[in-house]
Amino acid sequence: MSTTSTNKKVVVFDYGFGNVRSAERALARVGADVEITRDFDKAMNADGLLVPGVGAFAACMRGLRAARGDWVVDRRLSGGRPVMGICVGMQILFARGIEHGVEAEGLDEWPGTVAPLQADVVPHMGWNTVDAPADSRLFAGLPADARFYFVHSYAVHDWALESHNPVIEAPKVTWSTHGKPFVAAVENGALWATQFHPEKSGDAGAQLLTNWIGTL
Repeated sequence: MSTTSTNKKVVVFDYGFGNVRSAERALARVGADVEITRDFDKAMNADGLLVPGVGAFAACMRGLRAARGDWVVDRRLSGGRPVMGICVGMQILFARGIEHGVEAEGLDEWPGTVAPLQADVVPHMGWNTVDAPADSRLFAGLPADARFYFVHSYAVHDWALESHNPVIEAPKVTWSTHGKPFVAAVENGALWATQFHPEKSGDAGAQLLTNWIGTL
């Protein structure tokens, strides 16, 4: 995939829990002007904010709050400013997470619970396909059999948010399956997220990031 020039400023939010360098390289590859920082003003003023995440749900939430990332995400979304979460950076957007029987509060941008995968083999590690809506902008230009790289032991198995307001576009939910179907990606207004790692997903991941940047 060729690199394109976007001149879009993207901040990778550095709160101590994410593959920030991999995300930086992947975004730069598709032409974004990328900065890794936890600076509040820079995160607020960027065209796009990417929130990575690896590790435990509760620990990520503690780190995010310590860096005021919960404020940044909430205030950006209140103003319709784009935010994208990756892996645990997606999981913490839900209401709660349960790990080892311990429940922790998430950002509650979406209702739902992040719970252990229901599969014979955990973690789910490797390449997998997804089932995206036909009108998805995130997966535009990608074949139905495109594969993305997953590394996770927890997921959301039930999507609880529905929109019956014809004026508001309903969220677009993409699914994948490892044992039982789980939420693999969401497009909901200014808030997009993926359970997989686009920055580790080769050309398919690069196309997906290009699609996101194209909306900024």
